[in-house]
Amino acid sequence: MKTRVLALSVLAVAMLAACGKKEEAKPAAAAAPASAPAAPPAAPSVIKIGHVAPTSGQIAHLGKDNENGARMAIDELNAKGLTIQGVKVKFELLAEDDAADPKQGTAAAQKLVDAKVHGVVGHLNSGTSIPASKIYSDAGVPQISPSATNPKYTRQGYKTTFRVVADDVHLGGTLGKYSVTELKGKSIAVIDDRTAYGQGVADEFEKGVAAAGGTVVGREFTTDKATDFTAILTGLKAKKPDVIFFGGMDAVAGPMLRQMKQLGIKAKFVGGDGICSSELPKLAQGGMGDGQVVCAEAGGAEGEFKATMDKFRADFKTKYNAEVQVYAPYVYDAVNVLVAAMQKADSADPAKYLPVLAQTAGYKGVTGEISFDEKGDLKNGALTLYTYKGGKREQIAVVR
Repeated sequence: MKTRVLALSVLAVAMLAACGKKEEAKPAAAAAPASAPAAPPAAPSVIKIGHVAPTSGQIAHLGKDNENGARMAIDELNAKGLTIQGVKVKFELLAEDDAADPKQGTAAAQKLVDAKVHGVVGHLNSGTSIPASKIYSDAGVPQISPSATNPKYTRQGYKTTFRVVADDVHLGGTLGKYSVTELKGKSIAVIDDRTAYGQGVADEFEKGVAAAGGTVVGREFTTDKATDFTAILTGLKAKKPDVIFFGGMDAVAGPMLRQMKQLGIKAKFVGGDGICSSELPKLAQGGMGDGQVVCAEAGGAEGEFKATMDKFRADFKTKYNAEVQVYAPYVYDAVNVLVAAMQKADSADPAKYLPVLAQTAGYKGVTGEISFDEKGDLKNGALTLYTYKGGKREQIAVVR
C-alpha cells in the first residue's frame, strides 16, 4: 500500500512540474513582438497666403482679375508638390475684399493677421495698401503689392513692405514728359480723384510736364465714385486743353470720356495704370476715339519675357474664360516671389524668410526680372505705354 501511495505521489509531483513549465512558457509566447502597423503618411503642412483686392464696388473687375492671378499661382504651386524642411506643403489662398476702402482694407488686413497668414499679396489700391501696411509690419508679415504705385507705400520704413511695379514718380513723370514731347501738348489740364493713387500720380504727372517745359492750364478734382463731370469739363473746355490727364481708375475714366465727347472736347486723354484696362472701351460706351487715349501700365514685358507674358495671358484666358485686365500677371509673380523666398530660406516662418525675400535679385517672372532695392521697391521698373484702336488696347512702347 505504501508503495502504491509513493508511486502516486511521485506521479503527482511530475505532473505539477510539467504544468509549471507550461505556465512559465506562456508569458514568453505572449511577449513575442507583433508586427507594428504601418504609420499613416504625414499630412502636408499648410502655408496660408493672404490676398486682398476690391472684389465688390466700381472696380470689382480689377479686383477679381487680381484674385484670379493669385489663384492661378496657388494652383500651379500645389500641382508641383513642393517641400519645405523635407515636408510636403500645401498652399492655401485666403482672399479678402477691401472694396477699395481704407477702413475695410485695414479690417481685412487684421483678419489675415489673426488667421496667421505666412505672407500677403495686396492690396490693389495705394489708398488701402498704405494703411494696411502698418498692420502687417506690426505683425511681421511680409506684404507685396502688385499694383500700389504711391511712393509713400515703401517710404514708411517698414521692413515687410514690397512692390513688383514701378511707382508714381516714374509713371507720372514719364507720362508728363511724353505728353509734352510726343503728344505735343501745349496746354495741359489735370484732373484727379483725390485718392492716394489718383492724386499721387497726378502730382507726379504735373512735375513731369513742368520738367519737360510744358504748361498746366488747370487742375481740377473729383471723387472715385463720381459719375457727373459736366461742370469740371465745361470749365476746362474754355481753356482749350489739347491734353487732359486723369489720375484715377477706369470706372470713372469711362464716363468722363463719354461726357468729353458730348461736350465736343477732342483733347488727348492720358492716364496711369488705373485706367489702362481692357474694360475701358466698354466703360466709355463709344466715347473714345481711336488713338485718343494714352495710358501707361506700371510694368512691361520685353525681349525674352514677351513670350512668357503671352503664354500667361493665353493660359489665363483658358482657365478663367476672361482676358487679363491689368494686374493679374503681377499678382501671379508676387505669389511666386514669396514662395521662392520661403524655399530658399527652407522655412515659411516670416521671421526666417523675410530677410531672404528682401534680398530677391534676378527672379525671372512672367512680368520681367524682379529685384528689390533697400526700400522694397522694384529695381529698374518698366512702364508700358498703350493706346486704344477699334476698342482694343495696343502697345506703343516699353520704357524704363
